[in-house]
Amino acid sequence: MVTYRDTIDYLRGLHPLGIRFGLDPIRSLLARLNNPQDHVPAVLIAGTNGKGSTAAMTASILSAAGFRTGLYTSPDLTDVRERIRVDGRLISREDMTACAEEVRSRIREEVSYFEFLTAVAFLYYRQRQADIAVLETGMGGRLDATNVVTPLVSVITNISLEHREYLGDTLEKIAREKGGIVKKGGICLSAVRQRRVIETLEAICGERKAKLCLLGKEIRTKIHRDGTFSYHSVGKSYRRLHCPLAGKHQIANAALALAAVEMIENAGFRVDETSISEGLRRTHWEGRLEILRRLPRLVVDGAHNPAGASVLRQALQNDFPHRQLILIFGVLEDKDYRGMARRLFPLADRVILTRPNSERALSPAELQSLTERHQKKMEVIDDPGEALRHSLSFAGKEDLICATGSLYLVGKIKEASAGQEGQRPDCRF
Repeated sequence: MVTYRDTIDYLRGLHPLGIRFGLDPIRSLLARLNNPQDHVPAVLIAGTNGKGSTAAMTASILSAAGFRTGLYTSPDLTDVRERIRVDGRLISREDMTACAEEVRSRIREEVSYFEFLTAVAFLYYRQRQADIAVLETGMGGRLDATNVVTPLVSVITNISLEHREYLGDTLEKIAREKGGIVKKGGICLSAVRQRRVIETLEAICGERKAKLCLLGKEIRTKIHRDGTFSYHSVGKSYRRLHCPLAGKHQIANAALALAAVEMIENAGFRVDETSISEGLRRTHWEGRLEILRRLPRLVVDGAHNPAGASVLRQALQNDFPHRQLILIFGVLEDKDYRGMARRLFPLADRVILTRPNSERALSPAELQSLTERHQKKMEVIDDPGEALRHSLSFAGKEDLICATGSLYLVGKIKEASAGQEGQRPDCRF
């Protein structure tokens, strides 16, 4: 009998392929599973940053309105099952094992880790008779395994330079890859701001006769002094809503979630204002300005590129008062770590370099030699758990510890913190 441990061992052996130049392998696999992706309506979300938060808020609102809602995200922090949820609950070990075995039995060609899990998610949502699924793309959009669906609405949160070896070396090229999730006659929502990116999305939507709605134009928000915000679009207005995710940048993500919910009403997903408010209030998204402890305050954030580091810097300066900032930083070797260091290290009183839980992790010692001009007070502690324990040993009650640089690092810090507190990481939306 196949066990859950057997499933995890099999997953670890799958090839971590990046973007494939074609969706034929995932389409062939899904066809042999009777195309489960065609049985569940979907919202598809791409973008450089914020797509996970936007997906979580969208799914939470739809669940609050009574719809059985699947949520597919990546990467996971501490448990692969975090990627596949229905109404906020992780897929069970038994269901994960059963679905994985069914997918495995239909494989006729090499599939990647992400393609395999995407097929598992589609199969699980069909089995659970989900009313709708909210899907976060992995990398890019046009050639992403999730892009086999015809979504009710496509969302592109924002775009900055990332994964240039796969997506292209200009914003326009990256925008065209992410814009690949826009379908003929569809709807695209976005919070992009760069003129050349907007022009690229306008061209894509024009070619496909799709509707483009932009934050700041068709979608507007106003942040109030008490921290609440109001939302206005062509058809809806909501006042004094509360976004529970920390950081003012999350208001843009919340607005996109509200717009996505609004746009799918014609497909039968009607959501009242109470569900809007309650769904937002219930949203909890791990690893994004998440507070793990109070004294001293420990915050983790999955910023893994310069754009995310800039947003984090602003939040640390404006939203988290502190006496001194202790930065625990670990990054993958294929990221723009110099750009991240340039934005974050001068802000810190002390930087502890560590190693994320990934084969692609950059050596902390190498990182130190490459970034020491940005911060002289640095030390290297390879193990993230030990880096956290060391930080807590000298941090005062008014200090702030922030662990960032990679979601793989965030996962290890969450595990270490939960172990010290005797708790398991929260698994709600």
